[in-house]
Amino acid sequence: MRFGLGLVAIVMASTGGAAAAPPAATHEPPIVRVRFVTAAGPIIVALDARHAPGTVANFLAYVDDGRFEGTSFYRATRRKTAPNTGFVQGGIGTDSHRMLGVVPLEPTSKTGLKHLDGTLSMARYERSDSGSGNFSIMVGANPSLDARPGFVGYAAFGRVIAGMDVVRAMLARPTLPGGDGAFKGQMMAKPVTIVRAERLDGVAKPTGGMKVWQMLRGVKR
Repeated sequence: MRFGLGLVAIVMASTGGAAAAPPAATHEPPIVRVRFVTAAGPIIVALDARHAPGTVANFLAYVDDGRFEGTSFYRATRRKTAPNTGFVQGGIGTDSHRMLGVVPLEPTSKTGLKHLDGTLSMARYERSDSGSGNFSIMVGANPSLDARPGFVGYAAFGRVIAGMDVVRAMLARPTLPGGDGAFKGQMMAKPVTIVRAERLDGVAKPTGGMKVWQMLRGVKR
């Protein structure tokens, strides 16, 4: 299974190739809990800032800025041989107005984290340093996403500690038959809205960047 290759090209093209710089890793508790309030129910995740500090810092910047508010879980990737396993993907999608700069990959070979049931993983594209504001949650183990000789893999950076029933229900949602490339047949017919994401540990560190998506929402009204 592969994450949405080509999605970052859409985002970068719409921003002229420029985006706000990603946050540098800062001091955080070893484990930082974040609660997602979704239209399908709550999900609480524990981010591993000790082993994946850069990926966690990037993810927390989206949380602390409110960049996930009003986004969605939009993709359900099921194994053909075991449709109750796979992963769900969510985040900013192609909304360039919410995007911070891309972050370098922290591979599983460096962090020691693996793609197990409930693992959070940063979605990326063809370049290994192209993670941004999209992420996936594993349903069942996905060792094919771990680093191995000749394949850099993906960055695992936390795990679900409550709400896996919500994640499994999202994986089972109907998907549309269309789509391009890796997304074909995997886009949810009715994405699940992320009402808000809020950290439960540590101190919020907003980036201070302009919240263009909120300004545009006000204009539309």
